[in-house]
Amino acid sequence: MMVAQAPAGVAVREFLGRTLRGGALLAAATVLGNELRSPENLAESQTNNLLHNPSTEARQTTADLLTEKLVEWGVSVVFWLPGDKIAHILDAIRRRQDKIRFVLVRHEEGAAFMASGYSKLTGKLGVCVSTAGPGAVHLLNGLYDAKFDGAPVLAITGAPPRALLGNRFTQGVDTISLYDDVTNGVYNKLITGPAHLLSVVDVARRAALARRGVAHLSFPVDVQTKSLADDDESLGIDVQHGTASGWVPQIEFPSPDAVRAAADLLNAGRRTALLVGQGALGSTVEVEAIAARRAAPVVKAFLGKTVIADISPYSTGDIGEFGTTASSAAMRGCDTLLIAGSTMPWLHYYPKPGQARIVQIDRDPTSVGLRVAVDVPIIGDVRRTLSELLPLLETQIDRSFFAQIQTKMSEWNQALRRIETSTKLPLQPQVVAREVSELLAPDALVALDCGSNTFFAARHIYMVPTQKLAVAGNLSTMACGLPFVIAAQLAYPDRQCVAFVGDGG
Repeated sequence: MMVAQAPAGVAVREFLGRTLRGGALLAAATVLGNELRSPENLAESQTNNLLHNPSTEARQTTADLLTEKLVEWGVSVVFWLPGDKIAHILDAIRRRQDKIRFVLVRHEEGAAFMASGYSKLTGKLGVCVSTAGPGAVHLLNGLYDAKFDGAPVLAITGAPPRALLGNRFTQGVDTISLYDDVTNGVYNKLITGPAHLLSVVDVARRAALARRGVAHLSFPVDVQTKSLADDDESLGIDVQHGTASGWVPQIEFPSPDAVRAAADLLNAGRRTALLVGQGALGSTVEVEAIAARRAAPVVKAFLGKTVIADISPYSTGDIGEFGTTASSAAMRGCDTLLIAGSTMPWLHYYPKPGQARIVQIDRDPTSVGLRVAVDVPIIGDVRRTLSELLPLLETQIDRSFFAQIQTKMSEWNQALRRIETSTKLPLQPQVVAREVSELLAPDALVALDCGSNTFFAARHIYMVPTQKLAVAGNLSTMACGLPFVIAAQLAYPDRQCVAFVGDGG
């Protein structure tokens, strides 16, 4: 999974022994990290650090300036695989190992998966680096995972020298055109020099964070070594280069009229259900309070598995191809549906046309009405909107619908329990999944591959809001579980991290 050289001053046998005793995850998490840095390397790193003042900035190369921006943004880990057309950027980052940790992968796809998983679990910007041509091609699967699940990622790729672009040179893939779809609506630029970098690099970062997608910067190899002092594209010493590097997340305030209309619609319903997705993560209190007041079962899209606990009396578990019979019954039987932060893709599991009136809350206007016709759309932060909606909701007196769904959920759990306690041989995977569930720490991080193991995890691993889940939701790609869990352990070194993998993972 990882390739690393024994550091200076450490015997090969000792290094291998330490790696093998620690296991694969420890090896992955410590490659080129603190444990592998000798005092001499740290001293060199500190000696080569460039101070932030105009005279030294002029001597900095494009690679140096990019690295300083990563440090300024607080990027603490970069996932990468080296290559000749990205070597100068990697060397600049190497000199800042006091601030940025290298994580070396065996394949660029793994770097992109790790960046995506890191972003999903932390909410921070994930960063991956590859060389030109095939390296940039290999990133794409992991980058599409980030795009499809709304994970902010910055992809940094190398390119041939500018004079050879478009000349069928070795590894001369047009990565800007190649990345046009995966970065659509976010950011995608070929960097032409250090002054150009200073003008756009903060824009790329803010675009990835604000639009929750993939930004891409491509660096021709000759551009990487060009100094700001030698850049004929410079706007002059009397012009401040670049843009402000700060970024403040936008809080979307819902329209009061829309909230009032939503409350009126929900209050008029007799059989209300909630459908929650990843946009509702962090809204546990609000979701359960609304469910209690409106006697509403809570159906969970898979990316919203930890919005409320699987054992909550309001939860009917997941919906869709690996959902529960209780969730399906709730969607089939409701006359009012509140969708909070979800674009659950399984269209035939939504209420039938004309069956239910629907309110949908989402921060992204393009997501509202994407899967089903909506009567009251609300554009806003999900948690804030739910908190403003709650005081306007009336208590549902008739709780018979909720009781019916609870009965179905009890029957479902009894059926699962019979499978989970089976003593049949060969060992049933459902038994393994339930045992894993019992061993999870209250704040565990769980990473999944896509395949049959996803079905078993969705139904037999019980999770709570203090835990985190990383899964390739909308892309549904294989082989992401292990990269996700490595990124999880790097982001949260003191928490239990578990990968539940299979089917090619």
